[in-house]
Amino acid sequence: MIRASARHGREQANADINMVPLIDIMLVLVIVLLVTAPLLTHAVKIDLPKATSVLNEVQPDTIALSVDTSGALYWNRERLPWKALAPRLDALRDATPPPEIHLRADGATPYRKVVRVMSAVSAAGLTRIGFVTDPAAAR
Repeated sequence: MIRASARHGREQANADINMVPLIDIMLVLVIVLLVTAPLLTHAVKIDLPKATSVLNEVQPDTIALSVDTSGALYWNRERLPWKALAPRLDALRDATPPPEIHLRADGATPYRKVVRVMSAVSAAGLTRIGFVTDPAAAR
C-alpha cells in the first residue's frame, strides 16, 4: 500500500503487515479441525464374546554350538568333528520354525574358529544366531 507523505510530496511504501488474512486462514483451519476430529475417532462399540483358549506358540529349538580354547567343536555338549558341522546345519535348513543357534566360545579361542562356525551357519541359511556370554562381575 502506498501513501503520500504530506511533508515531502512523494509516495512511500507502507511497512505494516495486514493480519486479517492470516487470522481468517487460522479460523478456517480451526473449523476444519473441529469438524474432522470427531470423524477420526468414531468407533463402533461392540461387546466381544469371551473365550478361554490358550495361544499355541511353537518355540524354536535351540542348538548350542561351543568352541573351546583348543578349537574343538561341540554340538549341544556332544563333541562334533568340524567336517560334520555343515551337513548337520544343512539338515536344519527346512525346519519350522528355524532353530536358534547359540554360539559359545571361550575367551581365548582364536577368532578364526568363531568365524568358521558363523560362516557355516550362514551358509546353511540359518539366520537366528546369538552369542552367549557370562555376565561380568560388578567392578
